[in-house]
Amino acid sequence: MTSHQPRLPLQAVLFDMDGTLVDTERLWWEAVEHVAGRPLTEADRLEVLGRPVEYTAAWLGEATGRPAADLAAELHREFADRVRTGIEPRPGALDLLDALARDGIPAALVTASPRAVTDTVLEALGADRFAVSVTADDTEHTKPAPEPYLAACRALGADPVACVAVEDTETGVRSAEAAGCAVLAVPSLAPIDTAPGRTVRSSLSGLTTQHLAALLPYELRVMTWNLWHGGTKVDDHRAKQLKTILETGADVVGLQETGGTAARELAEALGWHHHAAGENLGIISRHPITARFGDPGVGFYGATGVRIAVGDRETDVWTAHLDCTPYGPYEAVFDGLSGAGLIAHEEVRLAQMRDTLRRIAEAGDDSLPVVLVGDFNSPSHLDWPDVQWPVTKAAEEAGLRDSYREAHPDPAADPGHTWSPIHPVHEDGSRRPEPQDRIDYILHRGLTVIGSRTVVTGTPQPWPDVTGNDWPSDHAAVVTTFALGRAQVRPGCGTPA
Repeated sequence: MTSHQPRLPLQAVLFDMDGTLVDTERLWWEAVEHVAGRPLTEADRLEVLGRPVEYTAAWLGEATGRPAADLAAELHREFADRVRTGIEPRPGALDLLDALARDGIPAALVTASPRAVTDTVLEALGADRFAVSVTADDTEHTKPAPEPYLAACRALGADPVACVAVEDTETGVRSAEAAGCAVLAVPSLAPIDTAPGRTVRSSLSGLTTQHLAALLPYELRVMTWNLWHGGTKVDDHRAKQLKTILETGADVVGLQETGGTAARELAEALGWHHHAAGENLGIISRHPITARFGDPGVGFYGATGVRIAVGDRETDVWTAHLDCTPYGPYEAVFDGLSGAGLIAHEEVRLAQMRDTLRRIAEAGDDSLPVVLVGDFNSPSHLDWPDVQWPVTKAAEEAGLRDSYREAHPDPAADPGHTWSPIHPVHEDGSRRPEPQDRIDYILHRGLTVIGSRTVVTGTPQPWPDVTGNDWPSDHAAVVTTFALGRAQVRPGCGTPA
């Protein structure tokens, strides 16, 4: 079996400060007592701990009659003096920061404390331990809003889903999770419950980079590919198909036009698992297949699915091929059909999509993510502002999101055409330009999109001079990389089959 890194690579670790890396609460308590001129009691806790300096200063001002601004300045001075002489790193904190530095993983400090306090703590800890620091002064909203963590990720050039946030309070945990980070909670004052994407430990002691990396969600790279009569129009097609799959790093590939044997032959060559249905559809996966769905004798058009196990997670993956006639872009460009007419002619494909969605619902487990890939032979309503193409609309209404459009929201800037790299002109001899469009999709529910792209290798010669092409298909493929673990989620038609 081909080896593969199952989880997203760790891009950065984002640390809360107070109570997580350093024990400053005792120092803050002492500073407030000094400025207040009296011992604090349990009744004062809500006015002192976890509050901005300005809040506590205003509270003291009401009690003493002194100006809040003066009290805030004095609180800053007293606290800073104590931090310089009495800061205490939490157990394991410095060892973990040093381990990250040795392993080349950047660390950021993300705190609700003001910049003046943070810089004092950074000086005591060693500012060079942190690539970035974000304080209450640096964003419009602080924790529990996601802004501080999002700002740190932007500054690092990191994707939140590939970062671990380390927090000690429920407020901080909510901030990090809202930003999309995996969370390690090390409670200081109040307990924190475990939850999906969240791990709770009593201490940072003994933690390594590898422990943190293991908290990230699994990576799942999905490919959809119409093989075009199994690839037989191109010389040495099977070797070229294998080369393409390996170069994309795909984990699972939904196939259409398999020629009956492509799924098995590709899987055997790769050392993967496979499922074939009918003479046209197949799925190959480097991860184990634990269940198979749909009619094993499905016709040329239709859908089939599998359940795959990725580490300790499962997800359902379906591949679909919808009818190639009538083809909407031809009717729009060549025949001048209106939007209403185009939609009316989608009835066959719409029925096939509804049948596919029904099968997905019947086979599925609501707790599991779903991926539906395929050659739908229909444009998207997300790409044509004047036509609400019903096939993709039906999938959207069923809760499936278009991964390519999530990654590339602007269809003008990133059209993502998959039909057709070998048909610059229509094949009827008229020399009319072939309508280029996006008709191959990777849809999902319950996953996080990391990136998506179309794939064509080499510079394919146009039809009919295709036998020597490096690219063994008449469609571009689509490859989407997902984070699995948390959501936030044609033969002989003369048409693009």
